[in-house]
Amino acid sequence: MGGRGSERILDLIEWLAERTAPTGLSDAAQALEIPKSSALLLLRTLVARGYVAREGSGYRLVTLPGEHAHGGVLGWGTLLRLAEPFLETAVREAEESGFIAVLTPERRVHYLTKKLPQREIRYDRDISRDRIAHHVASGLVLLCDLPDDELEAHLAACEENEAERDAARERILQARREGYAVNLIGRIEGAGGVAAPIIGGDGRIVAAVNISGPKDRFSEHLDRSVSAVVEAARRASQELARRHATQKTALGGTS
Repeated sequence: MGGRGSERILDLIEWLAERTAPTGLSDAAQALEIPKSSALLLLRTLVARGYVAREGSGYRLVTLPGEHAHGGVLGWGTLLRLAEPFLETAVREAEESGFIAVLTPERRVHYLTKKLPQREIRYDRDISRDRIAHHVASGLVLLCDLPDDELEAHLAACEENEAERDAARERILQARREGYAVNLIGRIEGAGGVAAPIIGGDGRIVAAVNISGPKDRFSEHLDRSVSAVVEAARRASQELARRHATQKTALGGTS
């Protein structure tokens, strides 16, 4: 494979790494601005080599058991590389713990990485365990991207009463309006958090930046944490948009 072909296949891998669910051939071709025939050839090559798997009518990047980077699967390497510097800045500014989270196909929150502040009393969590999305600030933000019918289906499937589902729905709608979610009534006793969305090059939410800390201290300095997390998410989104534009320019839309 020549130099141009190598660049294209790497661009496709990195684009797939940003997807939270299997994606179709047409979407891949449109995103990379190449003909479907070219996208199909690249995808078939990746499937044959074991980097990509067919799932229904779509394709997804394969993540192998045991292969992790900074607590997250290797398929999210591009996102982590671009977003982690901004997460580290947010942790320093807020002086609380920071996380980057994504939504799994099962509508659960998976944490890719965490950064802890340089202070003796701090909040920590086991990022190997996925969380129910609407129970945590990151999940409230990630669920904002769901179409209304899918959101209602998600809430209906939860083993909670109607009042709890109504409360979750209102918190998600509030996050849509405000652009971030604050959670002071989380399932972890004594903890509070705020999260803001990272937007991918296609305009969809691909991840969330989360700052969390001991509830009383976190509440006292809430504005500082909100400002830090919103700015980190904004800058990470800008980097993804810039990369997306660069890929389009490099590929040029020709076969």
